[in-house]
Amino acid sequence: MRAGDELPPLEIAVTRTLIVAGAIASRDFQDVHHDAESARAKGSPDIFMNILTTNGLVGRYITDCFGPAAVLRKVAIRLGAPNYPGDTMVLTGRIEDVDGDTAVVRVLGANGIGRHVSGTVTVSVPHSLPPSASEGTP
Repeated sequence: MRAGDELPPLEIAVTRTLIVAGAIASRDFQDVHHDAESARAKGSPDIFMNILTTNGLVGRYITDCFGPAAVLRKVAIRLGAPNYPGDTMVLTGRIEDVDGDTAVVRVLGANGIGRHVSGTVTVSVPHSLPPSASEGTP
């Protein structure tokens, strides 16, 4: 793994089931994540994904790329455009810095209306992994 390495993109279908299941799994019972009528009444065109689901998907993206031995040390993300049902979010990443077995990865996630998520993930990986994270596949 080297600074400048690009991670392979990961496409995630944003389904109604994914949005609702993610909200339930993270114990986020806000109606805007499962009730379309309530979401519309509050100004949204439909239900939308919560930040905890996005956080989990970013973590999955990194561990898929770096392997099951990868340890997430820090995840610092910010949300932008909402993820609505029927869209696709594409996660991409670029290794910004490497210090020993720890890397800082810039992660971006875009959907049909713009940038859904941006931030960095600090990940530690064992030395036994291949030298380039770009050789992994999500």
